[in-house]
Amino acid sequence: MKKIDKKVADAYFREKNTYMAIYFVIWFLVSFVMVALADSLTDVQFLGFPFHYFMGAIGALFTFIVLLFVNAIVGDKIDKKYGISEARNEEISANNMINH
Repeated sequence: MKKIDKKVADAYFREKNTYMAIYFVIWFLVSFVMVALADSLTDVQFLGFPFHYFMGAIGALFTFIVLLFVNAIVGDKIDKKYGISEARNEEISANNMINH
């Protein structure tokens, strides 16, 4: 099995973890900050509903689903950038399960 250079592996995981931290910040803002600001957002209307109600009922769920798709797309681009291929991983693991 081909070993990955440590610098390349470190850069790969640093980039993946940076994006994951960004996703967690967005998740935190949508989940907890909206709850904390619910009283002040009562007067703001969105699609006929108070904004805090919309975010709690529909907006947060929609945001999480969008984050999942964004994570998948960005993750695939990062994998391609660093030369990581799912097909190659399957090819390597099919021949030798001991080293996998």
